[in-house]
Amino acid sequence: MIVYPNAKINIGLNVVEKRDDGFHNIESIFYPVMDVFDVLEVVENDENQLAYTSSGISIPGDKDSNLCVKAFHLIRADYPIPFVKIHLQKKIPIGAGLGGGSSDASFMLKALNELFELNLTLEQLVNYAKQLGSDCAFFIENKPVYACGKGDEFENIELDLSAYTIKIEYPEIHIGTAEAYNGVTPSPSELNLKELITTPISDWTKSIKNDFEASVFPQYPEIEKIKQKIYTNGAVFASMTGSGSAVFGIFNK
Repeated sequence: MIVYPNAKINIGLNVVEKRDDGFHNIESIFYPVMDVFDVLEVVENDENQLAYTSSGISIPGDKDSNLCVKAFHLIRADYPIPFVKIHLQKKIPIGAGLGGGSSDASFMLKALNELFELNLTLEQLVNYAKQLGSDCAFFIENKPVYACGKGDEFENIELDLSAYTIKIEYPEIHIGTAEAYNGVTPSPSELNLKELITTPISDWTKSIKNDFEASVFPQYPEIEKIKQKIYTNGAVFASMTGSGSAVFGIFNK
């Protein structure tokens, strides 16, 4: 079985407060980008062992720390599924705020569910995904949502950008999540993000922001230059996504 884990962008990202567990509460709009994707192949392994390989962008860490491998073990702890061969062709940049690793994990869960006819419900898949990472659950349904909490609480929204073109620029700078959060002072937003996205996209530049830009841009001025260039090239709206470093632009087709 071959599946195509896609990327996501954050339209607005407010870091609201630091939690007692060390994480942060945020609010953001998660929007899937289908034409930026990895390729994940999962097949049953007759050799009765788990095999994992990857190609494309180099993935840091050992095999056991890979989210696809963790997803397999999570399912196998509850269901006696056979061992599999996993191959991941990594195309979504790492440390770019595009959610590639989280997408891989969730698509792995969905692939195992389909491959071995486990008949897991949507709720079950979401619960498994939440155990793998804060925003993993988003990729189970894979549709626009208002995200809050740690980025794992979702509210469905009506947002359709199919009339526009989304372009993503990646400056090949890896920004660690912990590094990004260290530069942010949490503060509740005075504006309602769910209401702001119902306004014309041309108005978003006045009101929708990514809190990480304030600390990331001074440290990595080349990222800010990319955002400025995207606007110069005619974008209706541009922003860094997640904690960076990728920047997206929304263009009229």
